Amino acid sequence: MSILTNKHPNFPIYIPSKGRADVCLTSDALCEMKVKHYIIIEPQEVKKYLAHRNLEYASILELDLSYKDKYEHCDDLGTSKSSGAGPARNFAWDHSIDNGHAWHWVMDDNIRYFIRTNNRRRIRCRSASFWKAQEDFILRYENIGMSGPVYDMFCFTRAETQMPPFMTNTRIYSCNFIRNDLPFRWRGRYNEDTILSLDMMKAGWCTVQFYAFAQKKLQTQLLKGGNSDEFYFKEGTLEKSRMQVQVHPDVSRLVKKFGRWHHSVNYMPFHKMKLKRKKEYNSLVGNNDYGQKLVKRVKSH
Repeated sequence: MSILTNKHPNFPIYIPSKGRADVCLTSDALCEMKVKHYIIIEPQEVKKYLAHRNLEYASILELDLSYKDKYEHCDDLGTSKSSGAGPARNFAWDHSIDNGHAWHWVMDDNIRYFIRTNNRRRIRCRSASFWKAQEDFILRYENIGMSGPVYDMFCFTRAETQMPPFMTNTRIYSCNFIRNDLPFRWRGRYNEDTILSLDMMKAGWCTVQFYAFAQKKLQTQLLKGGNSDEFYFKEGTLEKSRMQVQVHPDVSRLVKKFGRWHHSVNYMPFHKMKLKRKKEYNSLVGNNDYGQKLVKRVKSH
């Protein structure tokens, strides 16, 4: 089964990528959905990406390398070590503002596909309205800073488990819809998504993680290129977790699980924060399926 229709997002989509010209999975997924997007890459890889990407939907943006020099790494190593995707994400943020947008999407380059969940079913979504529906929901509220779809592994399908359509005030990871006029930027060599989420919540801005919409993302260290080559294949996850504890020590701690180091974050202090609906949406009633249709796909032999 898959979901199809043809409504498109109102805000730009950016994918920072490195070393994955031939395996930029997120771009492939967006092309399948017929959604236009930008891929942000460093100058030396422009020709490779131009040769391997579907340029009907993907536009190549060359990263301004000054974003690496002015990036807040949250350590003393500067540019002597890879900066990760943070500088490219900040470049995307500014690019969207320069082009007159109030919000933007930015996402990792190793997402295989996107999912609509309903009645405990996870259905692959080939519909561009996947993005539009999330945007429209978020724009009903005045105090949301960031949102995004959950990892599909957290969408349970057991009959006894009832998942909410969304959860508020937690970390938004890998696929982020961001309000542009906030006084924040990505920072940290690792865990930029958790750091930014906490930066926003500590300043009183809510986050929304959707369970009605999900992303099928490859696990860390399974795909060549990106942070796998820059960090994890070389040093594991300990330094990544240590940075999280260093930047937000009041709500973070270091733990070891499943043979690897992880960080554990306590989001309970933010659960009392409530969404504030804009006045013009107070009388909103009814449902909108965005023209989505459930289609049974038959494999050809």
